Amino acid sequence: MDSAQRTRQRPRVRFHDIRHTAATLLLGRGVHPKIVSEMLGHSTVAITLDLYLHVTPTMQREAAATMDELLSQPEST
Repeated sequence: MDSAQRTRQRPRVRFHDIRHTAATLLLGRGVHPKIVSEMLGHSTVAITLDLYLHVTPTMQREAAATMDELLSQPEST
């Protein structure tokens, strides 16, 4: 296979595809949204969260487990 054929077979990846992936991965790994927002140059955290934060099934399970843990703790007096 020549290099022209290999080039045609690769998916086209745009800068914004990489940017979106990076932001989603960072947010998914628990990096504070304000930090990600600053890295991306957004004027507000709301823009970052609206554009890049997608609730994945893993994130939903983690949130449910956290809530379960919080509600299962005995009350302190």
